Amino acid sequence: MRIVVAEDLFLLRDGMVRLVEAFGHTVVAAVDDGPAALAALLEHRPDVAVVDVRLPPTFSDEGLQAALAARRAVPGLPVLILSQHVEQLYARELLADGHGGIGYQLKDRVLDAGQFMDAVQRVADGGTALDPTVVAKLLGRPLRADPLGALTERERSVLALMAEGLSNAAIAARLFLSEGSVGKYTTAIFGKLGLVGDEDTNRRVRAVLAYLDAGRAG
Repeated sequence: MRIVVAEDLFLLRDGMVRLVEAFGHTVVAAVDDGPAALAALLEHRPDVAVVDVRLPPTFSDEGLQAALAARRAVPGLPVLILSQHVEQLYARELLADGHGGIGYQLKDRVLDAGQFMDAVQRVADGGTALDPTVVAKLLGRPLRADPLGALTERERSVLALMAEGLSNAAIAARLFLSEGSVGKYTTAIFGKLGLVGDEDTNRRVRAVLAYLDAGRAG
């Protein structure tokens, strides 16, 4: 993969560059402020970008704003946001375009290299990689609330984990189910949400967006 890294802290930026290169990927740009991030995203159109929310010059939301501007110019440009906080307003806007290819991870909850690179890969593949804390914040209520009345409790549990970007196998392990059972639940979810006749990755993204939209409306 071709990756852009936007992070103002040198040690963290350098560490991410070394990490993704150790996994066999190429960093086409590593920048440390908002304007440079936007320029790099538009110039290189990477397979995925890893962007910190708060970048110079004001350390407010320049990274997130750069990601939004880049996705407006290049719809579906995959972006994984890293932050110490959940910026609800802009995070919702980032998800609202409906293209997928979005991740939002909290820095202090990324526990190992494999977890981080798995999130990067899911986003690059057009999926989602949302920290459960981010999902809860975006919904404005606990994950166990009922954003979609047509779904059973088990289907809502499966969809909540789908929102985190977990595969069927990972969902099965988390819920102590067989992978086949999870497949049946996801098929039921797609059917109830009217997501038929589409490629599976796109249906998963659209289901997650429907889940978040329902939470915002609730």
